[in-house]
Amino acid sequence: MDTTIERTRASPRRRLLTVTANEPLGAYHLLRVADPDGPRPDPGQFAMLAAAERWGGGEDERPYLARAFSLARVQDGEAHYLLEDVGPGTRRLCELRPGEGLLVLGPLGRGFSPPRENRRALLVGGGVGIAPLAILQDTLTAAAVASTILLGFRDGAHAAGAALLSGAILATDDGSVGHAGRVTDLLAAELERDGHAVVYACGPAPMLEAVRALCAARETPAQLALEAGMACGFGACYGCVVPARSGGYLRVCVDGPVLDAATLDYVDTHAGAPA
Repeated sequence: MDTTIERTRASPRRRLLTVTANEPLGAYHLLRVADPDGPRPDPGQFAMLAAAERWGGGEDERPYLARAFSLARVQDGEAHYLLEDVGPGTRRLCELRPGEGLLVLGPLGRGFSPPRENRRALLVGGGVGIAPLAILQDTLTAAAVASTILLGFRDGAHAAGAALLSGAILATDDGSVGHAGRVTDLLAAELERDGHAVVYACGPAPMLEAVRALCAARETPAQLALEAGMACGFGACYGCVVPARSGGYLRVCVDGPVLDAATLDYVDTHAGAPA
């Protein structure tokens, strides 16, 4: 990744924001919060989220760690996050209603870089990993850069989340919507048709590894937005490291979450957005 690219930096303090809407989107929730004065995120950056109240579990309600979520969109003074109920922390976030408080630390990390060498943009998403591709599509559209959107889901209920983006070509594991199979089948066909592209991908680790391998075989540049368990978001805890091709480790929260695929020998199994 080009580390000389400037990125939006956040205050080290959490901000208390107010939920404005919690909209069902198939199997997901689109959480909208008022953030008119917050720094505008770069596509691919994330924030650490925690409910302002009832943020804990067990008999003593021990506080949960904040959860990392990509910014899905910034619009009309609001920040949008795409959530899926996969555990107690995300369940509490999915329960939030208008008027309730959300503690937000972000935007954090490094985002996507624009395509170069007149390459077209291929956006590839899987499951809840489609979130950062929405703000990326908005940014590319504003810059008059055309993009092709390929999204994969496990079934029709999850595929309803594709409404977050426009003009997407869909694949589902069960064949209920779009192509019956994996989104990487669609990507392979697109690269075969025209490999002069930059691939932007976010999704489960197996999907990201398949994207990395496809692009490496065709020498097509790719940028992968990884997900990993985090405790801080600032690189202090080293809980989100992934092995680098050159040796050593990269921290997803500060070296990423978007990494140049060429910096990785493979995508670690814990480094993909949950499907």
